[in-house]
Amino acid sequence: MRASELQVAVREEFGAMGAVLLADLALERLGGRTGTEALRGGVPARDVWAALCDSQDVPAARRHGRGLRDPIA
Repeated sequence: MRASELQVAVREEFGAMGAVLLADLALERLGGRTGTEALRGGVPARDVWAALCDSQDVPAARRHGRGLRDPIA
């Protein structure tokens, strides 16, 4: 998953709140960093997406994000 694909998936799943979640939500799975901080620190976009989905209880069936090729396990 590329950063641009992450942005699309976040927007499609969370709408206008997606940007806020990436910027402000401390994600335990990412060591308490926000998604934005984790990306800047070199964490792969796929891992940020998975952590965000976990924190928001996104069902597995929707974790692939619209327009992405492969589901994220």
